[in-house]
Amino acid sequence: MRMSTLAFALLAVLAVALSVWKLSAARANVLTEAVTIGHIPATVYRNPGVEKAPVVVIAHGFAGSEPLMVSFAYTLARNGLIAITFDFAGHGRNPEPLTGNITLEDGATRTLVAETEKVLAYARTIGDGRVALLGHSMASDIIVRAAGQNPDVAATVAVSMFSPAVTREVPKNLLIIVGDWEGMLKTEALRATALVSAPQEAKPGVTYGDFAQGTARRATFSSYAEHVGVLYRPETLSEAQAWLDQAFGITRTGGIEIAERGRWIALLFIGLALLVKPLTSLLPVVSSTRTGAGLPWRDLWLPLLLPAIATPLILRPLPTEFLPVLVGDYLACHFALYGLLTAACLWWTDKGLPSRADLSAVAGKLALATIILLALYAVIVVWPIHAEFTNFVPTAARAPLILAMAAGTLLYFLADEWLTRGDGSARGAYIVSKTAFIVSLGLAVALDFERLFFLIIIVPLIVLFFVFFGLISRWVYARTNNPLVAGLANAIAIAWAIGVVFPLVAA
Repeated sequence: MRMSTLAFALLAVLAVALSVWKLSAARANVLTEAVTIGHIPATVYRNPGVEKAPVVVIAHGFAGSEPLMVSFAYTLARNGLIAITFDFAGHGRNPEPLTGNITLEDGATRTLVAETEKVLAYARTIGDGRVALLGHSMASDIIVRAAGQNPDVAATVAVSMFSPAVTREVPKNLLIIVGDWEGMLKTEALRATALVSAPQEAKPGVTYGDFAQGTARRATFSSYAEHVGVLYRPETLSEAQAWLDQAFGITRTGGIEIAERGRWIALLFIGLALLVKPLTSLLPVVSSTRTGAGLPWRDLWLPLLLPAIATPLILRPLPTEFLPVLVGDYLACHFALYGLLTAACLWWTDKGLPSRADLSAVAGKLALATIILLALYAVIVVWPIHAEFTNFVPTAARAPLILAMAAGTLLYFLADEWLTRGDGSARGAYIVSKTAFIVSLGLAVALDFERLFFLIIIVPLIVLFFVFFGLISRWVYARTNNPLVAGLANAIAIAWAIGVVFPLVAA
């Protein structure tokens, strides 16, 4: 191993070690207890020695799970409150699918409110009887409705809130926290606050109303934060804790202890990703020369544009709802058709697809390299995401869904990797091809907004996936000389992600 590579590996290891240490420190002095409330998996967080205290029920958003919200749980527990996180139906470790129409108030919303109330009922039995609610995104609407139906809820903290159920009176003592980059939600936060501040104009960072009367309301914006990052910003956590302190009449002599995890989770992922570069030396050289279509720009426009435009147009009138995973079935179809059209365009070119003889010659090394890369993904992707970010290990019910998703993702990633690699390949082709796919998803949403609305929430995650695994793909190709190694591994990785994260829905 060259000195430069060794130094690179050492830097990555130091980044991982520092982040693991800091993340462990965020959990210090917090006791956790896994419980099951009916069919709902949940976790209780408390400070050692705290037996009776107000309990805060914490609810995650769409496609989220318990770990996504633990920064709040650790912060509240370290400051003397008791916190409960749980997984909604269809999410995380919850074995029950989400029932009811996801777009109707009397559909899935009713199911989610009912589950929240079950956790609330449990919360009343483990603390001093006082309870509050905290929720993010989709759950902000759920907790507002649950608070309206349960008058003993002392306060509600709604993060990235959108809820038509908010009125001047409901919910009591409402704090709205929005990321500074969430433009539309900032407007909604001020509108909801103005219901109490009127005739005064609602301003961020100003508390209106009275806690004793249950009319306190405040909107605050966390700096440098979007829809997910807002969960980790220190000001988000401190605002939530301070609001709950006021609602419960708690006076502190010292400052609020913040379980700051966001920057260390980011450093952990960066360190693990950078560690892949030196670890690619473990991969065998699959091909003696650089393989791939090797297409210059003049030959790339057809395979770049045709699949991007044709895929959403072809799928628009077709039934694509065949999997019990919200919009996951459409994504599988989009990946599959996009990949088939890309392969057809490659076949049309002079260089085309790899021959059967070429594949047979490298089959053994290709399989070995793919297995090693997947093992690396288990360490650098599955472990940190599951441990620190969100549930990323499938339940038994989700295993067949991952296989179904892989049928689509394999077609896309194998074709796309071959398209954008090889001697003579246009510079920047990989980035442009991934951009074309994202634009294609946007076109699909525009053509069928009602059915594919939830893709809007997922697209940013797909972009992150493309960036993260695209970098790794480049290193893997430089080592193996074969684009199919990363194509196979990345296809399985995204099929895993979609199959594990997307909500399970009832037929």
